Amino acid sequence: MKTGFMTMVLSCAAVLSACSHGTGIDGKKEQEISDRFIRCLSEESAGPVISGTLKPGAIVEARSQVWSLWQSAVADFYGGPLPELRPLSDSLPYKWTLPSELEPDAVMPFYWGSKGKRPESGYPMFLYLHGSGPKDREWSNGFRFGNTFEDSPSVYFIPQIPNEGEWYRWWQKSKQYAWEKLLRLALASGQVDLDRIYFFGISEGGYGSQRLASFYADYLAGAGPMAGGEPLRNAPAENCADIAFSFRTGSEDRGFYRNELTSYAKEVFDSLQAAHPGYYVHNIELIPGMGHHIDYTMTTPWLSSYSRNPYPRYVCWENFEMDGRYRNGFYNIGVLERSGLEAGSRTRYEMSAAGNVVDIKVDMVEYTVTEREPVFGIEMRYSKTFRPADSGSFVVYLNDSLVDPSEDVTVMVNGRTAFVGKLEATLENMVGSCALFGDPQRIFPYAVRVDMESLK
Repeated sequence: MKTGFMTMVLSCAAVLSACSHGTGIDGKKEQEISDRFIRCLSEESAGPVISGTLKPGAIVEARSQVWSLWQSAVADFYGGPLPELRPLSDSLPYKWTLPSELEPDAVMPFYWGSKGKRPESGYPMFLYLHGSGPKDREWSNGFRFGNTFEDSPSVYFIPQIPNEGEWYRWWQKSKQYAWEKLLRLALASGQVDLDRIYFFGISEGGYGSQRLASFYADYLAGAGPMAGGEPLRNAPAENCADIAFSFRTGSEDRGFYRNELTSYAKEVFDSLQAAHPGYYVHNIELIPGMGHHIDYTMTTPWLSSYSRNPYPRYVCWENFEMDGRYRNGFYNIGVLERSGLEAGSRTRYEMSAAGNVVDIKVDMVEYTVTEREPVFGIEMRYSKTFRPADSGSFVVYLNDSLVDPSEDVTVMVNGRTAFVGKLEATLENMVGSCALFGDPQRIFPYAVRVDMESLK
């Protein structure tokens, strides 16, 4: 079985022909789109461009059709939907087998269950990641926590780490496969509130949820690491501009400098919030007098009051590798070709949308360690420098929540005009963005492709 990571469909080219009426999604085109989605899920080449322009009145129907085809493709690819939802207290243990090329003999048991009555918009969903003790005990604790935390109505996905030892990390590629499978199936299920998904965890799960918050922020309403403390190079705070971020660690939790790293995270989040009012909502706290064990009950009630904005007008994305793997998209930006091809290189995309002007800065990021602790060699603090990227290509997806498509739109990149004019709605844009994000909120009818070398 192929890994099925969220892959970018590498085409936003001009459409090949226009549809004569309606959405233009007839039986033949439905098959083309379905084949395209299966290729995407299988990490094969995208295949031909899906031809067809869309009149404004056809966009809503086309979006619905494209999403329905994606739902079917996801169910076919994964062999069915998530298990039948039942009360969490009575949940049965299920299991997923992760690809052997990512982790040998990796079977991930999990609980999947609900609390309370399903809201009309669907259940808020919590992914809980346990700590690094014996995995049977930690998983049992997670099941108990999930049933007692006061966040009903909600639905919980509570996994057990497949293997211990060197594989006891929630951010490794094998687990990324699991989280992307979970997100795809949950968003396709119709049972989960699309804008109320939360990742949180304790200890090793705190490290994991901090990294995952930065990596997958565009899917999340909030994240809540507890009793953790990642160096921020592993979890750039800048990526969390549009989520609610809770971080609680004991003030005496000195193991691996968790208390110090939590305080450093607070300094950076405070600075980012001051620089960008209205963004970087956070609640980072060192609990006085507490060590590694703190009150875990306060995180999910705080998180659950926040919802995702799937179309933020400010996005900051430092595209960092996690276990050697990069994301290919974030909010409404899709990478066609990375600006830096060297191992570990990072590109930052910073987008601001005001009126009908979309202004994007694309920079290469360089880190310099400014503080390193002497025992484990942990990199505690950094300074960053930026230089404008001069290679690579990306696509910025747009809809009528970000711009007024009836008027001219301007896209500026690094101070240069990359596009001015009327946007054209196409099936290619909708299919490409659906394949990239697997998110019904982010099936974008409009797109502008930017080649950095052409802006020199």
